[in-house]
Amino acid sequence: MRIRKKPWAEPELSVCPFFIKEPEALKGNWKSRFLKEQPVYLEVGCGKGGFVGQTTLNKPDINFIAIDIKSDMLGVARRNIVKLFENSHRKIDNILMTAYNVEQIDKILSSDDKIERIYINFCNPWPRAKHKKRRLTYPKKLNMYREFLVDGGEIHFKTDDDELFFESLEYFNSCGFEITYKTLDLHKSDYRENVETEHEKMFSAEGIKIKFCIAKKINC
Repeated sequence: MRIRKKPWAEPELSVCPFFIKEPEALKGNWKSRFLKEQPVYLEVGCGKGGFVGQTTLNKPDINFIAIDIKSDMLGVARRNIVKLFENSHRKIDNILMTAYNVEQIDKILSSDDKIERIYINFCNPWPRAKHKKRRLTYPKKLNMYREFLVDGGEIHFKTDDDELFFESLEYFNSCGFEITYKTLDLHKSDYRENVETEHEKMFSAEGIKIKFCIAKKINC
């Protein structure tokens, strides 16, 4: 997702209590930064924060880590999350955000972090063959996620792109994941825990069906 430069983003993030400036220092010890010890979920590419903010409100018994490569995007996410929590009169105590390149995510997370679920929502489909390795579901990245995802942990994946979805199913299967749920039309499915993202609302308004699956990590 492209976003214009936000000159206020970095100054606001620098004083944000739930923004982590140096995530590499927390590798293996993210739980220590949360108020309560409880299961940890991760969103890769959190964008403007609508999904992770609403999901965090819905699941106060879960701790969330939200990652995006762009500080400008996280500045917007911070404002959106603060607004959501202000409206609910709840303290922001179960979310941490950081700016980091997912290509190097193994530098900030390890098996000691025990991530129980990963959300990948509407990532760039990178349709050209030479660019597919950049996909957030590409085998190289799935193998990186396996290092810090607990056995039996899940990846929840949503996309509007047919090719990305079907090729990602192949990636999951080749990397030691079992598809436990799959639908080609999420909004007409029996799945009841969906939280819509900004992209999802836009695509749905255009009549595009949302593809969704749950991939469970299994021992290879």
